[in-house]
Amino acid sequence: MSAEATNPATPGPMTPGAQRRRSRPRIDLRRLGRAALLGPAVRGRLPDAIGHVVEAHRAHHPDADLDPLRRAYVLAESSHRGQMRKSGEPYITHPLAVTLILAELGAETTTLTASLLHDTVEDTEVTLDQVREEFGEEVRYLVDGVTKLEKVDYGAAAEPETFRKMLVATGSDVRVMSIKLADRLHNMRTLGVMRPEKQARIAKVTRDVLIPLAERLGVQALKTELEDLVFAILHPEEYAHTRQLIINNASRDDDPLEEIAEEVRVVLREAGLQAEVLIRPRHFVSVHRVSRKRGEMRGSDFGRLLVLVNEDADCYGVLGELHTCLTPVVSEFKDFIAVPKFNLYQSLHTAVARTDGQVAEVLIRTHQMHKVAEAGVIALGNPYAPPSEEQTDGDGTRAGDAVDGERADPTRPGWLSRLLDWQEAAPDPDTFWSTLREDLAQDREITVYRPDGGTLGLPAGASCVDAAYAQYGEDAHACIGARVNGRLVRLSTVLSDGDTVQLLMGQDAASEPSREWLEHAHTPVARIAITRWLAAHPSPAAPPEAPATTRRPSADAPAARPAAADVVVDQPGATVRLAGCCTPVPPDDITGFAVRGGVVTVHRVECAGVTRMKELGRTEVGVRWGDTSECRVTLFVESFGRPHLLADLTEAIALEGGDIVSATVEPPSQQRVRHTYTLQLPDAAHLPVLMRAMRNVPGVFDVGRAQHQTTTP
Repeated sequence: MSAEATNPATPGPMTPGAQRRRSRPRIDLRRLGRAALLGPAVRGRLPDAIGHVVEAHRAHHPDADLDPLRRAYVLAESSHRGQMRKSGEPYITHPLAVTLILAELGAETTTLTASLLHDTVEDTEVTLDQVREEFGEEVRYLVDGVTKLEKVDYGAAAEPETFRKMLVATGSDVRVMSIKLADRLHNMRTLGVMRPEKQARIAKVTRDVLIPLAERLGVQALKTELEDLVFAILHPEEYAHTRQLIINNASRDDDPLEEIAEEVRVVLREAGLQAEVLIRPRHFVSVHRVSRKRGEMRGSDFGRLLVLVNEDADCYGVLGELHTCLTPVVSEFKDFIAVPKFNLYQSLHTAVARTDGQVAEVLIRTHQMHKVAEAGVIALGNPYAPPSEEQTDGDGTRAGDAVDGERADPTRPGWLSRLLDWQEAAPDPDTFWSTLREDLAQDREITVYRPDGGTLGLPAGASCVDAAYAQYGEDAHACIGARVNGRLVRLSTVLSDGDTVQLLMGQDAASEPSREWLEHAHTPVARIAITRWLAAHPSPAAPPEAPATTRRPSADAPAARPAAADVVVDQPGATVRLAGCCTPVPPDDITGFAVRGGVVTVHRVECAGVTRMKELGRTEVGVRWGDTSECRVTLFVESFGRPHLLADLTEAIALEGGDIVSATVEPPSQQRVRHTYTLQLPDAAHLPVLMRAMRNVPGVFDVGRAQHQTTTP
């Protein structure tokens, strides 16, 4: 019995009802390419055994030169002759099956040639020099890259270094990872011949790393089948239940999806829009997720409608007709054409409802978008070849590519560049491995915009800290604040899809990250950069009795007692306090007065309290500033009332190093609000800069030193 026949993850044959629903054949990745080996090939004639590969390849590349495939097959077949797989089949069936998977996804000839040879250097006497001599440097490089991945152990202890090598190989040429993913898919299909514990181990690695990498590369056709195979191995009971749901639905006499599809066809035909309307059945994991989310499944939940058109503009034309003639579910609308996903995916998503409650999700895309949605980077052909004239916009760039952001270089997407950067920066393999798994587990679904028109792709839950490091790398250490949608916010602010983020960067070399940023950093590039900086710049430990803390303002917080000043006073043994009415700071001109209890209060000379003290006959004491840097000061702020003003002001204070001791906010009067802040500053000389930053907060029209009415001490 073949390995595929014993594989518990391979779904059984679909019923005729299920077959009817496939109004157009999908890319058939389950044809394993096990054509009968009809003896040695005759030089100059295409071997019969790769007929399926050639057929699939010509469907995408009708003018391709097939001679490299013929020669690669002859070399692979002769090299692997006599070797058998654990399933009992000749070993050559494996590279054939891997190559067929890639051919059906549209891979170009060089990739297919390397795929046929991908195990020869590892498992036979063929050398890389022979591969170069026979097929050229490009094929040799791809075979070498795949061979290096095959040489590493997938055990738990070796995983960090294994996937570090994977990323390096992928970053050098994404086709290496494409071959590796197809190789893993065929091995997963035939996993049933292995012991259960080994099946589970391989399935877990596939789930944790290879499936997310397939998602990042946009190869949905590989990703979805790998998900189903892993699901069957790791969750056999839930898989069996889901499989039964699909079989039961396929046996229905009526198909609401087909009925809705026909309605859509009529609407588009009457509108004069040329479009192909297909039904795409959900794969097993997708059905499982929907059933857990919605409970009882209805007929329309087992698939989605796919509308294929020729031009981008037709996508929006179809959308308009559907929303006009049918009942749209507006909350389901997403535009991934105007804002493509990080992995090149483009499509319009919407949903339409029938009066009986059946809701059909609809995907609208061009034929080219569909090809990229299924095959991702594989659909790009040879991504390293210079683009032909019809593929460019006339300036040498590929048509449709952005000049910045995630899609600028599809051969090395933005997320992959970042992964490669931080894998080099990771202090040790364990840190790299943990951050890799964390990053791959995140759902990168939000896009935020920069004021210059660029975009940043970030995981859901990312903060302004993550945006700073995504845009500036380690230069983000100098970030001092951010505006989101025009409003000043804390760097800890969580971003939403569609936000516009302006990052405010410090201009002096003293700007540096805070340890607190780690609490708000969700991306590996941010966490590793901050951790590295903190490790290289250890801060001195605070005294046990005076730990460093951050105090938040409160509108009803009691006024703090003035701090003792470093002054020199001409009255030995006196206790010195700064007057709360004017809170003097260096280098203010100051004077002192003796009050009850042997205390000398220090005032600014222009303070109204000085006149009052003199009128009361208080003894004036000579005081002057000693050597000091820290100081406490009270500031008033006059502003117009608006939402979030208090948050913006406190953020501005914090960014300038001010520590808020207390704050009061008076009730608004004629749309005007008065705030009073008592602040502890690390350096009195920084006070003018702080006051200027507070004046720059939108809505603030005056900031000054407080002059309180005082009572006689």
